[in-house]
Amino acid sequence: MKSISLCLLLLTSVNLLAQETEKDLHQFIDRWHEAASKANAAVFFESIADHGVYIGTDPKERWTKEQFEAFAKPYFDKGKAWDFKPYDRDLHVTSDEKTAWFSELLTTWMGVCRGSGVLRKTKQGWKIEQYQLSVTVPNDIIKDFITLVDAYNQHNKP
Repeated sequence: MKSISLCLLLLTSVNLLAQETEKDLHQFIDRWHEAASKANAAVFFESIADHGVYIGTDPKERWTKEQFEAFAKPYFDKGKAWDFKPYDRDLHVTSDEKTAWFSELLTTWMGVCRGSGVLRKTKQGWKIEQYQLSVTVPNDIIKDFITLVDAYNQHNKP
C-alpha cells in the first residue's frame, strides 16, 4: 500500500511540475508579444536566443537575432512596434522540460496569422530559438492568392 501511495504521489508531483512548466511557457510567450505591443525592445529581444532566428511573412525575411533587431529598431524607437494578439495556442514540451514548441493563431493588422516557435530552457530562463510568422489564407481563396502572388512575382523579377 505504501508503494502505491508513493507512486501516486510521484505521478501527481510530475504532473504538477509539467503544468507549472506549461504555465511558465504561456506567460513567457505572452510577455514576449506584450513587449512588442509596448515597444519594450529589451524584453522582446532578450527573449530571443543569441543565435535565434525570426522568420517573417516575406520570403526574404529570415533574420538572425542581430539582423531582426536592426530591422525592428526603428519601430521600437518610435514607441510603436506591432500588436499581435495570440489565441488558440498549441504547446508541447519534451519530457526533460528543456525544449518546447508551439503554434498559435494571432490577430494582427494583416488579419489572422500563424506563429510557431521553438524554445529552449537556459540558465537565464526560456529563450526563443526560432519563431516563424505566416499569413493564413483560407482554402476557398487559395487559387486567387496564388494568382495574386504569381502576378506580383512576374512584375518584380530580380
